[in-house]
Amino acid sequence: MSQKKEVLILCTGNSCRSIMAEALVNAKLGECVHAQSSGVKASGKVNPHAQALLQKKGYWRDEYHSKVIETVLDTPFDLVVTVCDAAKETCPVFAKAVKTLHVGFEDPSGKEEAEYKKTLNLIEKELLPIIKQELCNEQKSK
Repeated sequence: MSQKKEVLILCTGNSCRSIMAEALVNAKLGECVHAQSSGVKASGKVNPHAQALLQKKGYWRDEYHSKVIETVLDTPFDLVVTVCDAAKETCPVFAKAVKTLHVGFEDPSGKEEAEYKKTLNLIEKELLPIIKQELCNEQKSK
């Protein structure tokens, strides 16, 4: 069995979008990718609406939490994805990162519950295929 690829989902606060993306990637692409998330200016807490939605969908794991970027800087990531424009601007240079991509999503924080679902669906529809193509398909290629 081949080693799982490592992806970092980077946001500013690491409380909502990046946590949702981390949970989705691990739930849907877990056979080939291990996702972690972090924040350039991590808030230190997970948005309760995002957490409730992930729990309802069965994607939540207790180890998910808001982390500062320093905790993951030494991880040899295969891919770093920024999911908000601010993180893209301030994305640190990862010594061991192979590639950095930006796929932006609007922050649903402070909005109605439907906005969280919309963001989660967008992440699944737009980000997962990119990560899958980047990190999962190469094992199958000739």
